[in-house]
Amino acid sequence: MSAMRWIELKEYVPQELASDEMSLSEGESLWRRYGTQVAVDFPTPKTNNRWRLTSQGWTGFIPLTSDLGIHLVSRVPVANLFHMLEYAYNLKSLHFLEGVVHCSTLQDFYSSLAKILALRILDRERKGLYRSYRDEYEDVTYLRGRMDVDRHITKPWSTRFDCEFQEHMADIEDNRILAWSLYLIAHNRLCSEDAARTCRIAYRKLRASVGLQPFRGLDCAGRIYNRLNQDYEPLHSLCRFFLDQSGPGALVGEYQMLPFLINMASLFELFVTNWLQAHLPPEFRVQPQEQVVVGAAGELLFKMDLVLYDLESGSVRCILDTKYKVSDTPLAQDVEQMIAYALARGCDQAVLVYPT
Repeated sequence: MSAMRWIELKEYVPQELASDEMSLSEGESLWRRYGTQVAVDFPTPKTNNRWRLTSQGWTGFIPLTSDLGIHLVSRVPVANLFHMLEYAYNLKSLHFLEGVVHCSTLQDFYSSLAKILALRILDRERKGLYRSYRDEYEDVTYLRGRMDVDRHITKPWSTRFDCEFQEHMADIEDNRILAWSLYLIAHNRLCSEDAARTCRIAYRKLRASVGLQPFRGLDCAGRIYNRLNQDYEPLHSLCRFFLDQSGPGALVGEYQMLPFLINMASLFELFVTNWLQAHLPPEFRVQPQEQVVVGAAGELLFKMDLVLYDLESGSVRCILDTKYKVSDTPLAQDVEQMIAYALARGCDQAVLVYPT
């Protein structure tokens, strides 16, 4: 990190650079690969022959080359960012995360979470990794498990046995998710040296018995746990955070550092959803991402952020839509959108949820 030159961009605030502060190839790479995260205006007479870069509601780090990167700064303080992530990724079960709130920079925040994940993995490795039985079929020189008699009869001269048996092994998906997360963390180069060292130790311990396989953040959600692996649930929640925000796995090996990017609009929506689910009175239920088809031939499809149901009557009480924007008054199109949603669901209550 210290060897790189960083251009700092604040959310939705245009930043102008002299034409020689970034090469044409670097600007084109930023525009082609990260145009969703950063709006890029090239030097032209319209921009007084200067670069104009505008962050589009993302937080994190984009490495362009080995010596130039883009640092996207959120308007949300790091402490507030942590509280949002705490609900969005169900990190409240990690009761010793309080110190993370006091991190002053995103890099400190990243390092702290990475070290917590590595320490928890090391603790579980010392106790013994969760193992599961897996069916194996192998040609062996001794009887093991159940022999395939029919196949053996067809070749009675063979001194080997076709056997089917179960192997009790740690090389399972639960542990591979941990290994892949540590692998990505190592390629981000965002950690402090202390945190990076702890992550490397944990990664080497896992790799002694666990294979390496790419995973997505969604692979960490909706998993089934039992009394033998229930402590994996908070670990996988942390892994989901790192996998959701890390660069694509296909880039590993080609780049020394992967991008680390948080989509603040998506995070805000997930935070509001999980906060409501944790605090709603028992007579209500919130349904995220509900789809409604409108029109006799289904010409329109509405996808609503949140729908609040009254459990007793089964009716829709309210429509909610999250807007990660800074505005004193709602935009007209946002109000029109909510009226259409409310009419489609037959309710007379609609709420726009802003972070301010």
